This record gives sequence, C-alpha cells and structure tokens, in this order.
Amino acid sequence: MNEPHIWWYVTRASSIIAWVLLTGSVVLGILLSTRVMRKIDNPAWLQDLHRYISGLALIFVILHMVSLMLDDFVHFSLAELLIPGATAGSSVSSVQAKTLAVTLGVLAFYLMAAVQVTSWFMNKLPRRFWKGVHYSAYGALVLVTFHAAFTGTDVSQLWYKTLSIILIAAAAGAILVRVIVGNKTRPARSAAADAALRSGATVTTSASPRPSPVVAVPTDTTRMRATETKILATGVLGVRFVPVAGGNLDVWHPGAHITLYLPSGLERQYSLCGDPADRGHFDIAVLKKRGSTGGSKWIHENMKVGTELEVSAPRNHFDLEPAAEYVFVAGGIGITPIKAMIESLPPKRKWQLHYFGRSRTTMAFAAELEADFPDRVFISAADERDADPDLRAIVAVPGAEVYCCGPEALMSTVAAHVPEASMHLERFVAVERATTTASAVVMNLKKSHRQVIAAADESLLDALVRDGVPIMGSCKKGLCGTCEVRVLDGQPEHLDSIMDDAEKDELHVMYPCVSRSRTPELTLDL
Repeated sequence: MNEPHIWWYVTRASSIIAWVLLTGSVVLGILLSTRVMRKIDNPAWLQDLHRYISGLALIFVILHMVSLMLDDFVHFSLAELLIPGATAGSSVSSVQAKTLAVTLGVLAFYLMAAVQVTSWFMNKLPRRFWKGVHYSAYGALVLVTFHAAFTGTDVSQLWYKTLSIILIAAAAGAILVRVIVGNKTRPARSAAADAALRSGATVTTSASPRPSPVVAVPTDTTRMRATETKILATGVLGVRFVPVAGGNLDVWHPGAHITLYLPSGLERQYSLCGDPADRGHFDIAVLKKRGSTGGSKWIHENMKVGTELEVSAPRNHFDLEPAAEYVFVAGGIGITPIKAMIESLPPKRKWQLHYFGRSRTTMAFAAELEADFPDRVFISAADERDADPDLRAIVAVPGAEVYCCGPEALMSTVAAHVPEASMHLERFVAVERATTTASAVVMNLKKSHRQVIAAADESLLDALVRDGVPIMGSCKKGLCGTCEVRVLDGQPEHLDSIMDDAEKDELHVMYPCVSRSRTPELTLDL
C-alpha cells in the first residue's frame, strides 16, 4: 500500500467491475423473468446466481466509495459520498465540476441498496411493494451508466468506450427480449372484454355463473377468470386461469402452488402444473376427493368458463434444486408439481419418473408424459401389476435428488430409503404428529411492542388475528406456509408439514396455524 496511486487504481477497477456486475445482474434477471434461459439449467441455480451477482455489485460499489475516501488526491468526505449534490462545495475543482455525475452515482447506490435489502425480506413484504422496489434496479443501471459516462479518467479511452457499448447493448437487448416475449405471453381478450375492462364493467358470458358473494380475501391477490376447464382423468378437473385485467403474472418456478379463495369462504391450495414460461395463465388440476364437502367438491360442481375468483401469488416450499440427476416419484394427483419440474429441465439432464395410481383412467397426464418421454417415464397402475413395486430399488440411484409427492404412505416409504439430504417431499395432507398437552402460550411481538396470549384451546394464529395483528393465514393445516413468522426467542413446537423441523429451526421460522411452543413464551418478529 506504499504506492501513492493505489487507491486511484482501486477506485477505477472497482467502479468498472461494479458496472459490469450490475449490468449482468439486470440482464440475467430479465432473462429469468421471461424464462428464455430455462433450457440452460435449473431455475433455482440461476436465481441464486442472479442474487449473488447483485450482492457482489453492491459490495464493489461500497469498495469504490471507500477508496474515494482514502484517495489522497480527490479525498471525498463521507457526506459527499452519501448526500446528493454535496460535492458542489468540494475543494477539488475537478470533482466540483462533475457534481451532477457524482449525484447520479449516489442516487444509484441508494437504489441498489434498496433492491438488495428488500430482496432479503421478499417473503415478508407485500408482493407489489417488493416488485416496485425491485424494478428500480433498471433506474440504478441507467444512473450508473450516465455516472460512468461523465466521470473518471478513462472515458476517452477506446477500451472504455468499447466496454460501455457492450454493456449498454446487452441491457438494451435484454429489455427488448422482455418486451417481445412479454407481449407474446399476454392473454388474448375479445373486443367486448377489452371494452368492458376499460369501462370497469364485469365481463360475463353465457357460460358464466351467477355473481358470487363477496368473500374476505387478502389484498395481495389477483382477480382471475377460468378460460378453460377439461377432464384430465376420472375425478380430475383441469382449470386454466387468466388475469381479468390482462398482463403477465408473477414469475413462478416448478413446485409452486396458489391459493384459490372460493365464494363459499374456503381457501384451497393447488400446485401449478403448467409451463412456468407461460406468464399469461395458471394451470391447476383438482382431484375430487371422496366424500368431499369442501373445495374440490365446489370446484367440480361449479367451476365453469367465466368463473372469477381471487387467486394468491405463487408460493413455493417444494423448490427444484440443481442436481446432475433426479428420481421423481408421484402418486395420484401428486403428479401436478412434478409435471412442471420435468418439463422445465434442460433436455440433457438425467431423470426418471415413476408414477403410481389405481388405474390409468385416474392418472392425470399419464398418457401425455409417457408419449413425450417414453424412455424416462414408468407408469405403474395397480390394476395392471401383479406385485407391489420395489420402491427401495427405484430410489437407489447414487447421487440423485429424489422428489416425491402423493399419498402419505407412498412418501413415508420412499423417505425411509433415501438419505435426508437428498429427499424432497410435498404434502397435500397434514401429517398427524404427537404433541404435548396444550397450554396457554404468551407471544411477545417485538415490532408491535405488545403481548398476545393464546389460550390452550386456541391456535396461535387465531389469537394473533383476534388481537388485530397483521398476519396472513390460509390453509390453517400447516401445509401452505402462508402464515410463516420469524422466531426471535423461545422454542416452537413444530406441528406443520411444510419442511423438516431442523430446517425450520435453522431458519428460525414457525407456522402458528398449527404449531405451539415448548417454552411458556415466544418472541416473534411481528
């Protein structure tokens, strides 16, 4: 560090690296949102890369700012680095002359910091708010581009001009791809529908049911209309929803589910089974359960083309993690999330599906999957086989990640033969778990500076809602994860079926709709 110009070199290098990383993060984010890269690798891996690059860009921006403070020639003060326009009074004339460019850089830093911080808490923030902040990354990139064009000593160099053209062209190209792909995925509407939407009227067709009663639903939902219903198998109804207002839906990844808010007041979760690249609609498949008097019965008896419902944004507790090889095991309607996983994998990725059911007539997508992947899909219908399948042999694939969804008996058997680190389960029915004798629980809410007491015969979620605490709940069975809350102190008693207890403890989260507490008090981040 004896070199007198060392900080000048650090300033130049860190600024260029930060610009390259920010551009790369924005470009990758755009391509991920359009899903044009879905054949390259798994979405989860690419999402992690996007977040890593974004965080690294902010680190280099901070390094750039620190080096400006340490540089003996320009020697920015902390105020000049953090207050827009503060360099107007700088003692260094070259800095004072570039006050506008420096101000743009300061504003870009705040936008980048806001995007990064809200990304850490994206699951805790309202979806629309998070998206609004996240989109400010475009603004940060524009500000950084102008900042880079009018500051520094390299702007007249050929290599710098070439790099600038490459970065600007990459960002512009990615935005163009998003516009083109986004327009292609917008759902088509009739002229009558467009006119009605412009006037604020509700569009109905001859197939539309009578207006449904108003149901209390969360504010962060989308009004959607069924545009297609079809029988996928005996007792299985497929439904396609598009947003009433048009436009693209939130990006989702295989394994995600949505919540339907039915006119009866019920809330039901269903896995998405379409192509995540199709941003204009959601596809679900609903099995009519025997003796059902709830959600599946209502959908099978009342869902028609034109039916409108409030639908939540996608949530995911069954992520498809990057791996060299996969073994998928599905039972009955458990095929729905796994179908989306299979169809999102790169063509050369190694995988196999073992799909079990009572008969082929009851197995949704069986014929379709078998025809598309004849050497990878193995259908096992109970009325066709002479002996029970050897699940131990099926999942005995060294190094493979195993994904299983279906009846509890199937999942328990598969899990018994697979190392915990490689086992991934998605449950539609809560697991019965032994619990201690219920007792009252005191919940200390750190953000609200208040205390809520749940009686022994009252769920923690119900107690929080009763006292007006802003917390969402949906399934109330420990399956959907909507009510997730962070635990700051105390030991929760996990009774949900969302993820392994060890993982929840590591993340310091719990699901108060069914879980209790092993300690008299819990401190929650509410």
